[in-house]
Amino acid sequence: MRRSDAFTYDGQNRSKISFPLGGIGTGSIGLSGSGRLIDWEIHNRPAKGSTNGFSHFAIRAEQNGKVLDARMLNGPYLGDRTGEFQAEESRNYGTGARRDSLAGMPHFETCRFLGRFPTACITLADARFPGVVEMAAFNPFIPLNDRDSSIPAAMFAVTVFNTTDAPIDYTVIGVLGHGPHSPTRADHVAHGGLTGVRIVTDATAAGDADHTELMLTTDAAETSHQTYLYDGMWFDSLQVYWDDISRPGRFRDRLTIPAFGARGMRRSTAHSLQAAHTTVLPGQRQTIRFVLAWYVPNFAKSWKTPIWHFDQPDSNDRAWRNWYATEWNGVADVTRHVFASWAGLQASTELFRDAVHAASLPLPVLDAAMANLSILKTATTVRLQDGTFYGWEGLFQDVGSCEGSCTHVWNYQQALPFLFPTLERGMRETDYRLSLPVGSRAPTERPAVDGQFGNMLKLYRDWKLSGDDTWLRRIWPLAKKSVEYAWSPENDDRWDPQRSGVLWGRQHHTLDMEVFGPNVWLTGFYLGALKAGAEIADYLGDAATAADWRAMFERGRSWVDANLFNGEHYVQKLDLADRGGTRSLCECLSVQALGRREHLRPVLERRTRRDKIPDRRRLHHRPDARPVARKPVWSGRHLRTGICCLNLARDLSAQLQA
Repeated sequence: MRRSDAFTYDGQNRSKISFPLGGIGTGSIGLSGSGRLIDWEIHNRPAKGSTNGFSHFAIRAEQNGKVLDARMLNGPYLGDRTGEFQAEESRNYGTGARRDSLAGMPHFETCRFLGRFPTACITLADARFPGVVEMAAFNPFIPLNDRDSSIPAAMFAVTVFNTTDAPIDYTVIGVLGHGPHSPTRADHVAHGGLTGVRIVTDATAAGDADHTELMLTTDAAETSHQTYLYDGMWFDSLQVYWDDISRPGRFRDRLTIPAFGARGMRRSTAHSLQAAHTTVLPGQRQTIRFVLAWYVPNFAKSWKTPIWHFDQPDSNDRAWRNWYATEWNGVADVTRHVFASWAGLQASTELFRDAVHAASLPLPVLDAAMANLSILKTATTVRLQDGTFYGWEGLFQDVGSCEGSCTHVWNYQQALPFLFPTLERGMRETDYRLSLPVGSRAPTERPAVDGQFGNMLKLYRDWKLSGDDTWLRRIWPLAKKSVEYAWSPENDDRWDPQRSGVLWGRQHHTLDMEVFGPNVWLTGFYLGALKAGAEIADYLGDAATAADWRAMFERGRSWVDANLFNGEHYVQKLDLADRGGTRSLCECLSVQALGRREHLRPVLERRTRRDKIPDRRRLHHRPDARPVARKPVWSGRHLRTGICCLNLARDLSAQLQA
């Protein structure tokens, strides 16, 4: 693939795209590869496969008072035409494509999706439509600016190219559903050059977890709107909407929803409409901007996990404010900020994007790094009321997995410390004190070795990056105690009771399994923590701890080099008969890379030779798992992402310094 064609998706390659549009810790809306608005995860929890009614963008072309064409700003439907299991009752599998997908409505024949995170751009064309349309979408992603990177909004710029030889009047239409919590009320807002429709849950108090504000706004000079779409029975709402869009001229407002007493199929979600009008001369182009903003200020603990990891009381009634609700006073305030700052937000976001994509990384590595970076813009992340960053291990369809910013998972990501270091430093404090709601105490399962010792390495890194001695002194006592747990009599897993510098006991880790006996991967984290901790102790004047930990480090490193290096690479030696054998689990690459990055010098003395790197692929890579008869080799899934981000940060730093 040519580099210029990278991250461009056509045809079926668009079918699995859900490009997250949202801020860090705000939730997001997914932009599908066809331009549909999917995965509405703005209500403080995952919601894969969700829609918000038939929210969408559309366009109409007119000339001399006659409609030339009108269609959804969508490409061909690529979903399951048999139906989807994720759809609501009576509209799921076996009932055909979801009505909310608008699969049966006129759409564009060709669609090309360019996804260079953190921006997306969809190009739409059709022989029946007089012109070509581009829809660009993004949410600000600006390194070192976590405030503007945490805005609960999606920004859209719809550019229309008039490819004909006569002027054409174009109308760009945005339709916004009223969300899952009813009843709602809508009103038309026009102030300071902005025009939009605002939707608010009507029966909830401002402090309720379901309280929601949505707003769709444009800064176009010529506009029209419908406060409410027609909301009849059966398919009436969509049919009347299409009748309205097929007529020339401005939309006539509809101020109320009619009350129905007759029986019939459950009515759809209520909707509102905002339109912008412009005339484009032959061969010219015009851009119309929209902001879709949300404000769901109260985060309630919606999960309870009595089976998986720990028992805890039901905390559904415990809620706190989202951080963004402490920065902006409502959805209108968010919208005004975005429009007032649009030029700077876009320029800074594109500067980051262009610097990253100009890096010399191989395309698969760049793709892996940016795909993982986009996780920061999803419901995987939360910002607590004081701005503290909090993250799940991952997401299921409607609930997060493994809450608590799991150290054995977040241990391996390298994006936050270099792009948003303030958020990363906040995680060092939550490593030792946090369960949700804040102030509650919930015991969890045994600690993970790589996470426990990785915390010390991260503390060392974050201190070096920030130079904040006051912060270091505040965290140091807890970090020190966490390392000392290795030889504590209270440690039932008996990691290193003899203070040998080598881990011997039961070792839980990020692959969600147990390791027994010396292995270079987890012992490497232990050695790295001892070495980093010794340097911190020296700096803080704790000479006794520094000397003690350095001695343990040297004992452990000497033992590992003598017993776990086979002349080619480091290995693991298990001490249980039913787990016997010698194997290189995740090797030492992660620890060596961490130590090198933190300027700790090599954590281990012997090094896997560079000319043996191809052997790592021979040992671990399997193009097809079916013929592999031997026991599986667990590879470093998090390590791969970490190495990608390490190289990305290095290349990006060089680009920005240049």
